[in-house]
Amino acid sequence: GFHTDVARAAGRHGIETLVVDGKMVPVEGFTKLERFKEHTIDALVGELEKPDAKTTDEIVRRALALGHGTARIVDARGRASVLSTEMNCPSCSRAFEPLDPRLFSFNSPHGWCMHCRGFGEVWSEMLGTGKEFDSQIEAELDEERRHEGLEDSEPRPCPVCKTARLNETALHVLVDGHSIHDFTKAPAADSLSLTEKLNFSGPRAGIAREVVAEIQQRLKFLATVGLDYLSLDRSAKTLSGGEAQRIRLAAQLGSNLRGVLYVLDEPTIGLHPRDNARLLDALEALTKKGNSLVVVEHDEETMRRADRILDLGPGAGRRGGEIVASGTLDEIMKSPDSLTGKALREPSPHPSRGSRRPVATDWLSVKGISLHNVSKVDVRIPINRLTAISGVSGSGKSTILRGVVVPAVRDALSRSKTRKLLEHCTELTGIEPLGGVLEVDQSPIGKTSRSTPATYVKVLDDIRALFATLPASRMRGYTNSRFSFNNEGGRCEACLGQGVIKLEMNFLPPSYMPCQDCLGRRYNPATLEIEYNGKSIGDVMDMTIEQASEFFSAHPKIQRPLALLVETGLGYLQLGQPSPTLSGGEAQRLKLVTQLARRPTARAEEVRTTRRGRSTLYVLEEPTIGLHAHDVAQLIAVLHRLVDEGGTVVVIEHHLDVIAEADHVIDIGPEAGADGGKIVCEGTPEQIAKSKSSRTAPFLRGVLGLKS
Repeated sequence: GFHTDVARAAGRHGIETLVVDGKMVPVEGFTKLERFKEHTIDALVGELEKPDAKTTDEIVRRALALGHGTARIVDARGRASVLSTEMNCPSCSRAFEPLDPRLFSFNSPHGWCMHCRGFGEVWSEMLGTGKEFDSQIEAELDEERRHEGLEDSEPRPCPVCKTARLNETALHVLVDGHSIHDFTKAPAADSLSLTEKLNFSGPRAGIAREVVAEIQQRLKFLATVGLDYLSLDRSAKTLSGGEAQRIRLAAQLGSNLRGVLYVLDEPTIGLHPRDNARLLDALEALTKKGNSLVVVEHDEETMRRADRILDLGPGAGRRGGEIVASGTLDEIMKSPDSLTGKALREPSPHPSRGSRRPVATDWLSVKGISLHNVSKVDVRIPINRLTAISGVSGSGKSTILRGVVVPAVRDALSRSKTRKLLEHCTELTGIEPLGGVLEVDQSPIGKTSRSTPATYVKVLDDIRALFATLPASRMRGYTNSRFSFNNEGGRCEACLGQGVIKLEMNFLPPSYMPCQDCLGRRYNPATLEIEYNGKSIGDVMDMTIEQASEFFSAHPKIQRPLALLVETGLGYLQLGQPSPTLSGGEAQRLKLVTQLARRPTARAEEVRTTRRGRSTLYVLEEPTIGLHAHDVAQLIAVLHRLVDEGGTVVVIEHHLDVIAEADHVIDIGPEAGADGGKIVCEGTPEQIAKSKSSRTAPFLRGVLGLKS
């Protein structure tokens, strides 16, 4: 607020000076403060240079009267202590200000830990700074400035608050013996149990009744959308896209709004089939309140429960954009042109190859894994096989694989002298057959328009070399670099080879428009005059991968990686399509194809730089996110091909078709959080399906066509 009313009130009480945010400000001529910034304002009642009992008594009494029982004494060094007629301890004489909701917020200077400023973690450069901020935003900006260029520095838990984020006073306010951190550090399910055990009597019961009921309702909504395994203080940046979306959905469930159109984009991301039913029940509850839902989804169960389905296609990219079929589930399944209808009508058989690979002879073994909710677990992964790690969300799959196994193997294969080997496990054996570790995630393959599928797969290098060998190029003295849109000489200088011009907008985000000089083709006219079979380098970059594969059919070095991309269902992408426009699934498949397309010499070089071996450990986490059933089948073919070429593939996955294709399955659980972190069963998909304790087994039986 502006707080001019505070200054006027102080003047009426004879106060001449205010202490605003630590600085003395005269009441007369008080100017309004920044409205959207948090402020601390004290009234200066008196100053004591040579205090005597009578003067001190008068000033303290007046201060307590104006402060409604609370006052503050500040010494010459600026150190403050609180006086209170109520919030005080008779034993140590320590007093506290009245409780305020801001005291329990780590986003406010009133509540955050002064050492870490509410982050819960510190970097070594931050220790001992003691710098204070007026807001969380200011603190974050300072931290960004402080750590610019220090991305390799590792945070560690704050030694003062122990990751609680709050200051000592806030953490010592107890409700039924529990601090606010006791509630927030626990999974939502455990927090719900804590609130159900709260017992109040007398006036306290009346005050707490509605508050506790509201808290319990919101925690139950988290359980409804399958997120009761999340701790309430979980950092938002560690949430998956699906988790963040379901948190927003949980908030909407409690709003009781009606007549709202909700649009959800793949809300089942990251959900185990067991939890799908609860989520779909929650969505149907929204429709029963008079709301409308539009859900973009590939999940079969979601489609089966939908009232109406719009199927887009028939293909992807330029081949899509049409409504192929529209209607009920039965109508979609009867459509001869719908790939979705075909997938629902004719489920893929498993194993797709007719038989599974025999049991492996070499195993990677990691014993005594202990991290987060996983305690003393032993894991065995077969070498040169396809392994799926399954289990409900939050059971510990990522903790085991990406938190322990991958770092331990990577550390053992490296030549670094400073190793953290066996930091979260007791024994690692069986790494001799491995030559390297590659995590294939859905992060973008590039962040600027200069990155394209052609540059990422390295096929543009060979295309440039081909154009440089043409007679017209030799006559003009053009080399490979002439056909790079990143180099001077060949690129369009108006857009510097980006094909677009950035327009800065006042008060708005920048916008981009096609370059008017090259019309988005990236190259200058002289470069575009060089043609191969009637096509310039600009024409080639405008081609789809499928078109380019046919165009360069006489050049195996170029055609092979393009053909692999077509096989994985990416033939619709343009060679020159900016990487930021690709989806996560498209980026992940590009990374996989890049591995398949690598030349034997390059593979040998990589092995020499890590450790002599014959198998690369490929690690993927939920690669089916955003994929249609048709695309999933193509992805599975790529995974099998990686194994056939000597790779060891480990996939964390909920998609039943991928699990059913694995040579070996490790099922983690049985539940999430503290009730998970154990290996429930392991073996072939058929062996997993027979388990009585596995949460995956009932659904896997249906996909494999086995009797219950």
